[in-house]
Amino acid sequence: MSGTTNVCMNLPPHLTVREGRLHIGSHDTVALANKYGTPLYVTDEQRIRSNFAAYHDALTGYYDRVQMLYAAKANGNLAVLKVFADLGAGADVFSAGELYLALVAGMKPEHLLFNGSSKTPDDLKLAVQKNVRVSLDSVDEMMQLNEVARAMGTTVECSFRVNPAMEVPTHPKIATGLATSKFGIHAGEIIDAYRAAVEATNIVPVGLHCHIGSQILDVAPFAEEAAVLVKVAKQITDLGVNLRFLDMGGGLGIPYNHMTEVAPTPQEYADAVMPVFMDGIEKAGIRPELWVEPGRNLIGDSTVLLTRVNSVKRTHKAFVNVDAGFNLLARPVMYDAYHEVIVADRAEAAPAGTYTITGPICETGDILAHDRMLPEVSFGDTIAILDTGAYGFSMSSQYNSRPRCAEIMVNGGMEAPMRRAETIIDLKMTMEQLPWQ
Repeated sequence: MSGTTNVCMNLPPHLTVREGRLHIGSHDTVALANKYGTPLYVTDEQRIRSNFAAYHDALTGYYDRVQMLYAAKANGNLAVLKVFADLGAGADVFSAGELYLALVAGMKPEHLLFNGSSKTPDDLKLAVQKNVRVSLDSVDEMMQLNEVARAMGTTVECSFRVNPAMEVPTHPKIATGLATSKFGIHAGEIIDAYRAAVEATNIVPVGLHCHIGSQILDVAPFAEEAAVLVKVAKQITDLGVNLRFLDMGGGLGIPYNHMTEVAPTPQEYADAVMPVFMDGIEKAGIRPELWVEPGRNLIGDSTVLLTRVNSVKRTHKAFVNVDAGFNLLARPVMYDAYHEVIVADRAEAAPAGTYTITGPICETGDILAHDRMLPEVSFGDTIAILDTGAYGFSMSSQYNSRPRCAEIMVNGGMEAPMRRAETIIDLKMTMEQLPWQ
C-alpha cells in the first residue's frame, strides 16, 4: 500500500492508494465510479487467482488428490465461474440455476456436487440428466433420487451429508454443523443411510460430505471436523462402500475488520486439517480424493462496492446517505456484519469525524456501517465498501423496486462489465398483465 488510508487500516495487496485515491488493481475506483455509475461492484480477477493458488497449493503440499469445488452461492456471476473453471475448479451448487451456470462456465460435471436439504423432483432429475453427483440430506431424499434414476433407466452417484454436531465460532445463522441444524444426518445415524443406499437399485454411494459453517476464524473446528469425517469414512468403508471422495466443505473466513481480525491462512488451515485427514484415510485403508468447497476465502476480498454520497445529514449523529442499501449488500442487516469503508476520493486524508453510512431503503435498519471515523464527507463523494465479493450481489434484491447495479471485472490493465445494471423497465419484465385489468 502506498501511504496510509483515511482509517489507517491494513489493505490486501490488490488495494492501494495512489495520489490520494483508492485503486483496485491498477484501476482508480473513483474513475470507475464516474465511468460506469454507482452503485457498482468491482472485482479483481488477479486477486481471485492468487487466493485460489494459495488454498490449492497449501492442500496439495500434503496430498496429491485434491479437487477444489468453488462455493457458487458466494458469487455466481458467470465471469467469476469461468475464472474458476479455467483454474480447474468444480463447484458446490445449491440450485438448478447454479448447476446450469457452472456447466455453461465450462466446469466438468464430475467436479460438481449438488447440495442442499430441500431439492425438488426437478432438481434431482436435472442432476441425473447432467451426470452430476448429488449430496443427499436424508434417507427420504435418497429414495426419491433412486426412483428418479430408475424411471430414467440409469444410475446416479451420490454422497450423504453428515452432521458432526459441532459448535463453531461464527454467527448462528451460518453455523451449519450444529446438532440442531437443518443440514445433514447425524454421525450416529448416517451408517444406516449408507446401508439403505447400498441396497437401492439405481444409486451408487461414492462419497461422504460435511460442512460446519461459514466465516470461521479458527482452524481447530476444521481439524475436529476432519476427525469426524475420517472416522465415519472408515465405518462406511467397512460396509463395503468404495468411497471415491471425502468432502470437507468450506467455511474458512476472512478478516472483515482489517484492524482487529486475523484470519487463518490457507496454509494454517492445511497444517491443522491435513495430518488428521491423512492419518484417518490411512487407518481406513482408502485413498479418496479430498474435496473442499471454499467460497468466501477465494472471492470475498476480491471485490469492492462503490456507492455515491447523496447527502450528509447531522442530527443526533452524522448520517452519510448513499445510493447503495441492503438491497445490494444484505450482510450488515442480516448478520450485523462489519465491512470496512473508505472515502475513495480522499483515501489518505485524516479522519475529521464519525459518520454512519446509510442506504436509501425504507427501513430503519438500512445501515451499511455504524460510527466510522472518516475524513470530511460531502455530496458526490465515492464511498468504497470493502470485502463484498462473497454474499454481496448474490444476495441482492429489488426491494423498494430498486434495480440491481452493474458488476465489472478488472484484470491487469483491462476492465469490462460482467453484468449490466438493471433498469426501471427491467422491474416489470417478468410481470404479467391480468386479463381483467
